[in-house]
Amino acid sequence: MASDTLTITDNRTGKAYDVPITDDTIRAIDLRQIKVKDDDFGMMTYDPAFMNTAACRSAITYIDGDRGILRYRGYPIEQIADKATFLEVAYLLNEGELPNRAQLDKWTNDIRFHTYVHTNLIKFLEGYRYDAHPMGMLLGIVGGLSTFYPDAKDIEDKQNRYIQRVRLMAKLPTLAAFLFRHSRGLPYEFPRNDLGYVGNYVNMMFSIGGKHEPNPVLQRALEILLILHADHEQNCSTSAVRAVGSSGVDPFSAVSAGIAALYGPLHGGANEAVLRMLDEIGTKDKIPAFIESVKQGHGRLMGFGHRVYKSYDPRAKLIKKVADDVFAQTGLNNKLEIALELERIALSDEYFIKRKLYPNVDFYSGLIYQAMGYPTDYFTVIFALGRLPGWLAQWEEMIGDKEQKIARPRQIYTGHDERPYVPMEKR
Repeated sequence: MASDTLTITDNRTGKAYDVPITDDTIRAIDLRQIKVKDDDFGMMTYDPAFMNTAACRSAITYIDGDRGILRYRGYPIEQIADKATFLEVAYLLNEGELPNRAQLDKWTNDIRFHTYVHTNLIKFLEGYRYDAHPMGMLLGIVGGLSTFYPDAKDIEDKQNRYIQRVRLMAKLPTLAAFLFRHSRGLPYEFPRNDLGYVGNYVNMMFSIGGKHEPNPVLQRALEILLILHADHEQNCSTSAVRAVGSSGVDPFSAVSAGIAALYGPLHGGANEAVLRMLDEIGTKDKIPAFIESVKQGHGRLMGFGHRVYKSYDPRAKLIKKVADDVFAQTGLNNKLEIALELERIALSDEYFIKRKLYPNVDFYSGLIYQAMGYPTDYFTVIFALGRLPGWLAQWEEMIGDKEQKIARPRQIYTGHDERPYVPMEKR
């Protein structure tokens, strides 16, 4: 018997089955051979929310949640966030290696060439109410992009896929800035291709009368936040991009599915929940009572704990340093003081330590965005800008994976057995 197999004995029949193990994983389809009768469907796995199911093989992002490790293509997130630009990271995720100077120049220039959007998209945007949620607008307008680029449907052409990825990288900051200004009744500020990727986005957001004085510290802080959000393995929105993309749809439609998933409060809206929690606490002297209420089951400590990380989220450590840099420019506020004290108390409380509840990436990011002038309901749009390179890299990897087919999970049917139709007069 091979040592790299799992032997399963079915106590219903007494039969034993040897299932191959690869990378500490068995294939769910190998369980189908386990049957009581020959005409049975076969054994399935039941895994709500995919708590212990690998849906793909990926070479993009590595996470070790127990040890607090995050790597992009093998590079530690600490080094990437400290030394790389966002476009370097986007290239790395999509192409597999850090770019040399010529490669980065071409990537940058290709994106710069596509930053403008069709004027009909502006008319599309103006159809939204002034108080429409930014993520709802972004979801619709990115999906609408697919109608402007029908060639995007040719996903079998590698060069064509590259062009669509470039278009999305180039146009999403423009659209994100436009919808921000639309909600405030401000005229649209068009791209300035003499500026860098992040600087151009910030200028389109905040320029008044064609003038905006950039703050290099705040711009670098924003760039680091985008890098920290760039990819995070098979999370909800990435899984949505892969699942929808598996149907063969164009990348604009697949990415709009990711935006829809990110729109949810359990995914992209978590940093908004942190700010609401801090508002509810109100003052530092009320923190002990709040902590006690959480321990009694009467509330949640937002921004602590993570589905994957069972130790300190490595991104949270980096964001805390970013927060120090940002608040040195903008000044402290009441929310930050509450957050710092809340973190100090929680990290020394045995209740939270035993449950491995440590600050995650959302705990400080909302405070930083707010300090930099972004409204609360816009935070998730910035998250989407950061996550876009990861979505595109995961989509590209999925397209090239010969094992992948259209996503189609099984179910365990729990409804009625066959029964006859009941006429209306007998119901």
